[in-house]
Amino acid sequence: MATVKHVAKRVLMMLAGYFVAVLVGLIAVATIYGALSSLPNAPGYFDFMGVSPIAALVVPPLGMFIYFLTIVLTGLQTLIFALIAELFSLRNFLLHMVFGAAAAAAGFALIWPSAPEDISPERWADIGIIAAAGLVAGLVYWLIAGREAGFRRPLSQR
Repeated sequence: MATVKHVAKRVLMMLAGYFVAVLVGLIAVATIYGALSSLPNAPGYFDFMGVSPIAALVVPPLGMFIYFLTIVLTGLQTLIFALIAELFSLRNFLLHMVFGAAAAAAGFALIWPSAPEDISPERWADIGIIAAAGLVAGLVYWLIAGREAGFRRPLSQR
């Protein structure tokens, strides 16, 4: 019974960590685009990407749509990464950050399938920005759920 309780707790921590990490990742995307828009020779759409979160706050249904679209695009790969971390009790924060970057980049590839083939610098910048936001989201996930990863209970609790 204690093992079932522990696994249920881990699953709830995984879900909570994922939902908060997605929200923080979206904030990181907006922050990175906003910061990069002030650089010289930045593409014009960086300004729009830095201002668009304000529109999402003003129009809550738009913000919820972006949030749920992000969940749909990153959910499967994040579930796979989280299960790997839980099954093998992987607790390294760097690993969770790499998992977050890979999940975010894969989600971007789902919404823009031709992005890796497009050689333009803007596409590679977008992939890098999304991956950097995934690094931040992976760190947040690790803070919430990854530090104690593992479906098996620690020896001290048995």
